[in-house]
Amino acid sequence: MNIKLIVVGKTDEKYLQQGIDIYVKRLSHYVNFEMVVIPSLKDQKGVSPDEVKEREAVNIIKQAEKSDRVVLLDEHGTQYSSVGFSTYLQKQMNASVRNLAFVVGGAFGFANSVYALANDKISLSAMTFNHQMVRLFFVEQLYRGYTILRHEPYHNE
Repeated sequence: MNIKLIVVGKTDEKYLQQGIDIYVKRLSHYVNFEMVVIPSLKDQKGVSPDEVKEREAVNIIKQAEKSDRVVLLDEHGTQYSSVGFSTYLQKQMNASVRNLAFVVGGAFGFANSVYALANDKISLSAMTFNHQMVRLFFVEQLYRGYTILRHEPYHNE
């Protein structure tokens, strides 16, 4: 299976990028993973949040291939425990999903056109996180999910 994480805007904080890099490297032992960074919109001054979401949606949709199973990381999505998320990953593998594309939206979330594209929505927490922090949390959980599936000692329960 191939997994990509589509994100809007670069990761500004060095400490977050360092953490992301650690888990992306670890993931390479389990799955073909890539992170696709869509550039942030330039000059958003005077642009409504809905217009920002629509402009971001155009670029998100361009990155989603027809063969991708698209999963939005969205506050209204299904919440899983770490073990539950590993089960979700296993179900995708069992269903012969070849390309799994997780998407983190920009600061204002997703346009309706992106919601229409999605096959699933997953929430990492009932709390709201900075969309750049979500990247680190997600790649760590993805790594954790694979270690759970392999019965490796990373996850304690």
